[in-house]
Amino acid sequence: MDNFTKLLNKSFRFLSYRPRSEKEVVEYLKKKISNFQFPISNFKTAEEIIDSIIEKLKEQKFIDDTEFAKWWIEQRSKVKPKAIKFIIFELKQKGIAKELIDEILNDKEFEVISDFDKALELAKKRIKRYEKEEPKKAYEKMVRFLASKGFEWEIIKKVIDQTFPKRYNT
Repeated sequence: MDNFTKLLNKSFRFLSYRPRSEKEVVEYLKKKISNFQFPISNFKTAEEIIDSIIEKLKEQKFIDDTEFAKWWIEQRSKVKPKAIKFIIFELKQKGIAKELIDEILNDKEFEVISDFDKALELAKKRIKRYEKEEPKKAYEKMVRFLASKGFEWEIIKKVIDQTFPKRYNT
């Protein structure tokens, strides 16, 4: 098996765990390619071989930034809820263009759960952990927990008002 095929197989393995953005795959290949001697097959540089692998993965629909971004938003909305601004930040870090993110979020057919609904659901699940806590401590922990998920203070306050008895959230 030649080195090109080895790198391509490593890419397939990397993509088998979860969908990836193009940028993630490029960064992964840059790390892996440093172990190989050049020239590899017909390629003179690392960039040439990475471009070729990325092109092949795109042709076979293993890399699609639009589908990846939709998947990521869905995961961060339902499975591991985060605030939308936090999700946007993560997508930008993964190399997804702001225009593509906006296009997906504005798509009427793509359901985006509101930050308030996500925060409320998280708080309802989390409040059980705080039953034995002193009310003020429980309140503070809930605020920190929701803030760590990227929710803004206005949303946190509304959620706290709904999940905590009035006398505790002062």
